Amino acid sequence: MAKTSMSKRRQKGGDETVRERILKAAFAAFMKSGYAMTSTLEIATRAHVSKRELYAIVGNKQEMLIACISERAKRLEVSADLPGLRDRETLTQVLATFGAKLVREVSDPTVIAVFRLAIGEAVQAPEVARALDSIGRETSRAALRKIMAEGQAAGLLTGRPADLAQQFAGLLWGDLMVSLLLGVAKRPNPREIAGRARDAAASFLQLHPLPKQHAPV
Repeated sequence: MAKTSMSKRRQKGGDETVRERILKAAFAAFMKSGYAMTSTLEIATRAHVSKRELYAIVGNKQEMLIACISERAKRLEVSADLPGLRDRETLTQVLATFGAKLVREVSDPTVIAVFRLAIGEAVQAPEVARALDSIGRETSRAALRKIMAEGQAAGLLTGRPADLAQQFAGLLWGDLMVSLLLGVAKRPNPREIAGRARDAAASFLQLHPLPKQHAPV
């Protein structure tokens, strides 16, 4: 009987899995009612599953929040086919490409809504901000640290990868993130995002000239 019930629910969602439907329902509920005020019953009702199925497939409310953030954070990982950083031109290209990807993904209205949720729930439900920082933001920080570490290993940069990553992120974002959170700026279009990323990469490399042992004679 249970298998029949589950099968019907899968058919109702088409190609969408029950887990995906639960996570979408959880996210929609968090956006509507806030994390602290959302009940697992509300999420189960939205997802058309029982509470038992909800806990079995995803887990409790905090696990749903972590899953929602983790799914989105996967988009901010460094591509496995990252080109070898043999020269500054390639490094510039990689930084500009990843920078554009970062701004494009994080400036998405859905992601901005999660940041606003975390800020709004900072006192009542600090776990939202902790999850966003340790999973979502850390994924992008780790990706930038990896690029900087590879640039350093290739002799193209000097300095601590974490410091270099933070500096590039600062050049990339400026005050855009704050403006987006406040709703006083529109999300940049693809051309603006690409230009912002190129400018950030160029400015970053101007601040970090090629180490002397690799500088052209």
